[in-house]
Amino acid sequence: MPQRLQDIVEFWRFLVLRFFADRGAQSAAALTYTTLFAVVPTMTVTFAMLSAIPAFQGVGLDIQHFIFRNFVPSTGETVQEYLSAFVVQARQLTWVGVLLLAATAFMMLVTIEKAFNTIWRVRQVRRGVSSFLLYWAILSLGPLLLGAGFAASTYITSLSLLSGPNALIGAKTLLGYMPLVSSVAAFTLIYASVPNARVPLKHAFLGALFTSVLFEAAKTLFGLYVSLFPGYQLIYGAFATVPLFLLWIYLSWLIVLFGAELVCNLGTSPHWRRQALPRLVVALGILRVFHVRQQKGLSVRHLDVQRAGWLLPDEEWREVLDFLESQRLVCRTGGDSWVLCRDLNHYSLHQLLAHSPWPLPRPQHLPATLQGLDESWYPALRHALELLQNEQASLFGGSLASWLHTGQE
Repeated sequence: MPQRLQDIVEFWRFLVLRFFADRGAQSAAALTYTTLFAVVPTMTVTFAMLSAIPAFQGVGLDIQHFIFRNFVPSTGETVQEYLSAFVVQARQLTWVGVLLLAATAFMMLVTIEKAFNTIWRVRQVRRGVSSFLLYWAILSLGPLLLGAGFAASTYITSLSLLSGPNALIGAKTLLGYMPLVSSVAAFTLIYASVPNARVPLKHAFLGALFTSVLFEAAKTLFGLYVSLFPGYQLIYGAFATVPLFLLWIYLSWLIVLFGAELVCNLGTSPHWRRQALPRLVVALGILRVFHVRQQKGLSVRHLDVQRAGWLLPDEEWREVLDFLESQRLVCRTGGDSWVLCRDLNHYSLHQLLAHSPWPLPRPQHLPATLQGLDESWYPALRHALELLQNEQASLFGGSLASWLHTGQE
């Protein structure tokens, strides 16, 4: 139990450090700024999609009230009135104005995808048609799914009214959890589809559950803070709603991005406790995996390297791949798969050391053995580094003064 508790603490510590390394706070600020301009266009597109289906007529306003009642603290009531007025005005725009509003909503989705791709260390972003189809699916199918879910809950409520107050007790209990269920469903969809990487649905669901619970807790604490410390009302007066609403949006994006960090690192969770090794040793270990799988006619993915015992975080895997690719030792075959593209019989370790961007490791700083790894080449490498260090000490062991006076009388 102490070891497991220590592992859990180390994992969450690693997650926090990774969040700040990915500039999560700055990304949340950028998304807050973008959301401020895109919230009205997004609501306008949502209402337009729902009004196109006769069965969803009037559902848009009900969904808006549901969201502000369950997902935004009490400070958003005044903002909701302003947003509703803005949406009514936006409906009177020409087609050019509507297209500009849709473009603003698209820009918000672009910013979200960039933030997620930074977290997932995506090297190849979506372009062209695939990017457009993803954004269009979110803007079109998202409101329709919301409308269908809201219509179903309304239908259940109407059945309880017709059949008596005790007919659908279980359904009423489920409706009480609808905000949490809606949050989990929405975040699962976002975490699974927005990053341009393969995200296991299980990890997306677990991250969505964590984010939703944290979101509900933050909403309660935020509302409690506003009610107990009304300093904003004294300073800003009637204008206090705006900075409070912006602060809530910023906190919401912080929670969403931190949940994304959790989803991204659930698949490689053991790597934070592995022994720290020099990059050169890691590169040789990865090359050994490439060499073994090449003899079997197989490509190499990050998951294959992890299964071989090299529990690398994604950024270290990318760093080593960039070096190996620059030396034309490996090349991409498609997606996240790589293969050797050079015969290692004609490439020496000396060449690798000469072009390595990392310093040569000192043998006394290397572990005696690689725990959990069956690497037969490691003892020979460590012995060669010891011989090299001894030879360097012999060649350059003289004092600096004697070297500077060499050849002088």
